[in-house]
Amino acid sequence: MTSVEEERPRALLAGASRRWVRLLPWGVAFVLCVALLPTTIQVLSVDYGLHGGIASGLAIAQSAPLLLAVVRPLQAWYVIFVADVAGALALLTVDLGERQVWPFPPMEIVGYIGLCLALGLRERRRTLLLVWLATAAANVGLGFAAPHDTTAGSALLTILSGVALVLAGALRERYEVQRRLAEQETISEAERGRRTLLEERARIARELHDVVAHHMSVITVQADTAAYRIDGLPPDVQEEFTSIAATARESLGEMRRLLGVLRNEEAHGELAPQPGLTRIGQMVEATVRAGVPVEFTPCDADVPEAVGLSAYRIVQEALANVVRHAPGAPTRVSVSVSEPGSQDGARLTVLVVNGPPPEPPAAPLEEGGTGHGLVGMRERVRIAGGTLDAGPLPDGGFRVAAQLPLIEKDIT
Repeated sequence: MTSVEEERPRALLAGASRRWVRLLPWGVAFVLCVALLPTTIQVLSVDYGLHGGIASGLAIAQSAPLLLAVVRPLQAWYVIFVADVAGALALLTVDLGERQVWPFPPMEIVGYIGLCLALGLRERRRTLLLVWLATAAANVGLGFAAPHDTTAGSALLTILSGVALVLAGALRERYEVQRRLAEQETISEAERGRRTLLEERARIARELHDVVAHHMSVITVQADTAAYRIDGLPPDVQEEFTSIAATARESLGEMRRLLGVLRNEEAHGELAPQPGLTRIGQMVEATVRAGVPVEFTPCDADVPEAVGLSAYRIVQEALANVVRHAPGAPTRVSVSVSEPGSQDGARLTVLVVNGPPPEPPAAPLEEGGTGHGLVGMRERVRIAGGTLDAGPLPDGGFRVAAQLPLIEKDIT
């Protein structure tokens, strides 16, 4: 059932986003069919003197398939092409006047041009070329049978059909190119977002390694020196401390081996001690020297090193965005510890709020940006088990608010 549905042809312009564009081919085909059907009957029977029944049959065969052309233009062309040639041959049986157009009256030319437009919007170049060659061959062949006192209009249909096929084919190929470019841009944007997320995760993993490695080293040293610092330890307790030190040392080695996958040749600088809450003030001072008026409310609380690092990076990214996109805007930075609640416990709140840039607004130092800032903030907050609220303000400013738990949660 699925394969049958996939092979079912779609109407012309069915993929358009606007409804009126999707309905346009049906409307044009309906108007042509309603206008050409009675006109063809009238012209063939009255003006050319063809028998009424033959004229009606030819009119139906030349006009009705235009509705089919919206979905299957090539099949409609088979019917109309044969009907037009048959109509030209049928007109040879009547007495044609000198001013009567032969082999194709004007209403047949109009219908055939509309059919060629439908063909150009659906079929490939090779098919369009074969259609035009068949049209030209039929016109040339009929030209040899033209009455002596009648001017053959074969050249007109050959030229107009060729122009219609080329124009419609060019429009179809242009649409295909634009559609493929849009698909590629969508894929590229998704890949860029995924790569940005992976880069941020790798950078956070490297920084967390430095934090955890410090604590693991302290555990190893304390366990190794416990026998020397504490007198009278029983042998089983000394053995336990030795086992703890060995396990911590093994874990530290495993973590360093895993980190080798994430580090690259340019990551040597990240081995330095990581910043925390105490470094935020220095960063704010550097931002003020860059021309951004910043009001800073510090926090002297003793927080876990990983939480302090995350808070520092969040403020760093937020201030960098202010410098890039709103230079000179008044900014407020505050870091505080909330009182322990009944469920969540104590939390570190990081708030960075900037107003609109001064008037007249200075040009941003960076247009567009890479998008790493918010991605990094959200990833850090997610890993820490906190929450992040970031978005524009009604006055044209921007607000970044993060809450980081100070007690590690058991994620099971």
